[in-house]
Amino acid sequence: MNFMSKMERKFGKYAIPNITWYMILCYAAGYVLQIANPGILSYLTLNPYAICHGQVWRIVTWLIVPPESLDLLTLVSLYFYYSIGRSLETVWGTFRYNVFLLSGMIFTIVGAFLLYGYYMFIQPDVFAELMGGGVYDIIDSSMSMAQWFSGLSYLYSTYNVCMSLFLAYAITFPENQVYLMMILPIKVKVLGIIYAILIVIPCISTWGTFLFVPQVVAVAASFLNVIVFFITTRQGFRTPTQIKRQVTYKRQINKVASLTKHRCAICGRTEVDSPDMTFRFCSKCDGNYEYCEEHLYTHKHVEAPEK
Repeated sequence: MNFMSKMERKFGKYAIPNITWYMILCYAAGYVLQIANPGILSYLTLNPYAICHGQVWRIVTWLIVPPESLDLLTLVSLYFYYSIGRSLETVWGTFRYNVFLLSGMIFTIVGAFLLYGYYMFIQPDVFAELMGGGVYDIIDSSMSMAQWFSGLSYLYSTYNVCMSLFLAYAITFPENQVYLMMILPIKVKVLGIIYAILIVIPCISTWGTFLFVPQVVAVAASFLNVIVFFITTRQGFRTPTQIKRQVTYKRQINKVASLTKHRCAICGRTEVDSPDMTFRFCSKCDGNYEYCEEHLYTHKHVEAPEK
């Protein structure tokens, strides 16, 4: 039994069924807030500098910040992510799917704070060069630091969690086929490769700029979620073929279990129909004829055919 199986046996009862639906509801709440007050979402993003300076609610509220603006394509994307989320939950089980999403969120938070520590304590001179001032001026300038990390909040959002969700789906269902733009049939593994390339391209394009390190940390957090999960569950999750085989096996077991041990030759009742009923074989009948207690002494004996 691997680590994930042990965790599931211990904490599986706390798993949230259909958690993807709750993610969609969080996005819906974010869209409502965006429509009611467009500027309020900037106070809900994952900003490690703001969190360290008292705005601790951001550790949770970034989950309701939608990854994209609301339009028809976004609605289609959300439905797609919901469907693949349900598929993964069916294959992996509710607990493992919960762990996957939770670890993705945790890695995103950790990545944001690692970036904060890197610029705050290891290379504070980066801010000085960027802002055109002295090192201590920039460190003491709360506005500059806050604006910097606020501008990077788009890298540490639920978008990366959704991307890792699709990568996991592509690994689990590589041969599945979807219709791109509802017209062009394409296998999921091909889309997974395209998604991976789209994730890596920003890292290459920002090489040599101040955005390179934040971009790499964000991408690493996204990929790390997928890598760690599949390493810890390499023998734990079930593929579609395994699910089909297990379902067939259970049906066969249930079919065998449904076979009764006793059946009255007269009325056809079994121990399933009457658990308290007594069944006996008749020694005077020719053959193995069994009767319930009501017909054991009243039945007509079966005689051997005359030769």
